[in-house]
Amino acid sequence: MIKKKKSKEGDRPDNGMRILFADDEITLQEIMKVELAELGHRATICPDGLTACAALDKNSYDCMMVDLDMPGLNGIDVIKYAKTVSPDIEAIVLTGKSSLETAVAALRQGVFDYISKPCKLIELQSILDRVSEKISLTNQLRAVKRRLHAAEGEPEMVGHANCMAKVRSLIDKVAVTNATVLIRGETGTGKELAARAVHNQSGRAGHPFVAVNCGALPESLIESELFGHRKGAFTGADASRSGLFEVASGGTLFLDEIGELPKSMQAKLLRVLESGEVRRVGDNESFRVDVRIVCATHRDLGTMVDDGEFREDLMYRINAFEIELPTLASRRDDIPELAIHLLRRFRGDGSCGDDIKTGFSQDAVHQLKQHSWPGNVRELANVVEHASILADSLPIDLADLPARFSERVRGRNRLVFGPMTLKEIETAAIAESLERNAGDKNAAAEELGVSIKTIYNRLNSLSLTAGKAA
Repeated sequence: MIKKKKSKEGDRPDNGMRILFADDEITLQEIMKVELAELGHRATICPDGLTACAALDKNSYDCMMVDLDMPGLNGIDVIKYAKTVSPDIEAIVLTGKSSLETAVAALRQGVFDYISKPCKLIELQSILDRVSEKISLTNQLRAVKRRLHAAEGEPEMVGHANCMAKVRSLIDKVAVTNATVLIRGETGTGKELAARAVHNQSGRAGHPFVAVNCGALPESLIESELFGHRKGAFTGADASRSGLFEVASGGTLFLDEIGELPKSMQAKLLRVLESGEVRRVGDNESFRVDVRIVCATHRDLGTMVDDGEFREDLMYRINAFEIELPTLASRRDDIPELAIHLLRRFRGDGSCGDDIKTGFSQDAVHQLKQHSWPGNVRELANVVEHASILADSLPIDLADLPARFSERVRGRNRLVFGPMTLKEIETAAIAESLERNAGDKNAAAEELGVSIKTIYNRLNSLSLTAGKAA
């Protein structure tokens, strides 16, 4: 019997794999059933190739160990079938015929490694450790690609207002724990940025950070996106796929706009959070995941619970620790620092330095500080990008800012503009209404004769390419 390895400091728990073992030797079946469990893996034991293929049809596996010479289907045939059902599965071949030809045939099918029988268990353990490491690296790579697709560069928290100091203090305290975090704040305040800060300051920083916007996923695909699916589980599922809970294994899963999650999915998410187990769509068995959950919303979950739109038990489950992000209007003194930070990022040449006077004129800074900023930092990023494109040289002047900053004249309690695009007029109308109503979006929506969802959609669309900063 192999002694189970002691976990090293920093190793994540629940890192065992789901292994399919197929061999017609009864003695070896019994040995592997015990040893694989002792090593922390969950094993399905099959006596032949046909049984192994049937198991692959029912469940998903991380790794398969197959004998090349079995009655019915041989090991190579089983591996070929496995790769069509679950392309990500890693295969290890066991055979009593130690020959170069056999090894080459196996490797051509994408086999991870090749081991001759009788094999030393310590050697098998080493191979399984390498398989586990490869799976972890693959998941991290997927997470990195997802992050690069979502934003350019690594954002950072900017600003020295007292309210931001409080946010940093809360992040410092909760990051070192494993508590579930709920980040609240208006659209554009930098909720994902705060979630990344929690992850980067935690013991999980070396593992994936995976972000998903619950409101952006089609309702029919949310379960598959979060939990994964088996090949053939539904129309269009041409291959098995890992869900975001698996991709984020060992790290942090950021569920943005959790308030937009459909009621049917809320119950399934609650079950996963309480049990720590995930079941792919179409699978019969669940498996454990080690993921820290950070959620965010701009909505009042308490009100949603009262209205029957959000589960009360889920609200309490995700709200173990709450962080409230301030609006940009509540920290106007940070606007110059944020503006110069964003300008450096958009120009990418360091020509604006760190001094606000180098990057923006006094009139431009004054207008930036006077604006109501209904879209918060995201809107500021959009404005700075606009100005950086328009300006021929630095510092950026008032004329380089969008028209609503330089051509505003009040009359009849409304704004009168010079030549503007329809989008600029619409944005200015929303900003003016929000200013009149002290930032109350419901009141602004009623005044403008639109839904509150329309207000949020317009604010979200202020910057499709500006990225995130706070």
